[in-house]
Amino acid sequence: MTAKTLTRQRRTQHWVLILSSIASLMVALDVLVVSTALSTIRRHLAPSLDELEWTVNAYGLSFAVLLIPAASLGDRFGRRRLFAAGLGLFVAGSVACALAPNAGLLIGARAVQGAAAALVAPLSLSLLSAAFAPERRAWALGIYSGITGLAVLGGPVVGGAVTQGLAWQWVFWINVPIGLAAIPLVLTRIDESYGPRARFDGVGLVLATGAALGIVWGLMRGNDAGWGSLEVVSALAGGVVLLAAFLAWESRVAQPMLPLPCSGRGVLGRERDQLPAVPRACSAPCSSWPSSSRSRCARDRLTRV
Repeated sequence: MTAKTLTRQRRTQHWVLILSSIASLMVALDVLVVSTALSTIRRHLAPSLDELEWTVNAYGLSFAVLLIPAASLGDRFGRRRLFAAGLGLFVAGSVACALAPNAGLLIGARAVQGAAAALVAPLSLSLLSAAFAPERRAWALGIYSGITGLAVLGGPVVGGAVTQGLAWQWVFWINVPIGLAAIPLVLTRIDESYGPRARFDGVGLVLATGAALGIVWGLMRGNDAGWGSLEVVSALAGGVVLLAAFLAWESRVAQPMLPLPCSGRGVLGRERDQLPAVPRACSAPCSSWPSSSRSRCARDRLTRV
């Protein structure tokens, strides 16, 4: 490897680390700043308490349900391309949130943001893993995780400062210049990468999506509908059944979407570097913390307003 090639590779690695970390921070920060602004949104849009909860839940639900499908699409059609598309969709969702005249449109725009976050989160990890050699990958992931973790510390402070100093709409407007600046840099500074050229696992995709929808819906609705209610029990039971069906299917299919260690087709050594984004999606920076807990905290806080 020549000195010029090595310099270019290091420059690309730095751009991947910077852009993926910024994107992950933006996606994770959006959950906490919105939670802080709920009381102000309630005064301006006059939504019901359930509608306010869904401004948070819509993001988490679409994120969780679309996480694995989005990662699979990135492996198939290009991680950089879908990562940039995710940033663009997140910007569009942020604009729609800021301009929303009522709670219904705000909830819909938040669902769009969650879908965009499902693209950004796992693909940022995949791009990072593709750019760095195994011996430097842990260092890069440590910096990435540390920057993403700043959202936990700074989210409430940023959300409170923006809401009190400007207006609640600005918790969404701040995403727009960041995203618009990042997209051209992603397309010009990061090399394209793909996952393994495997056959499209449509059955696994449907089963995984259905399992995530059932389990996440049940967890979100448990506090309000009651953990023993037909809605919650049916959703959780259906999600668990679909999850079991997904694991059984993945253990038997010739080219699984999610390679299982117990299937006899696990990967070791260098082959692990070529794993698709789907396994990494499961460890993506969770901008969607347990939504039932966030909803309960939001409800307790808002009932005191």
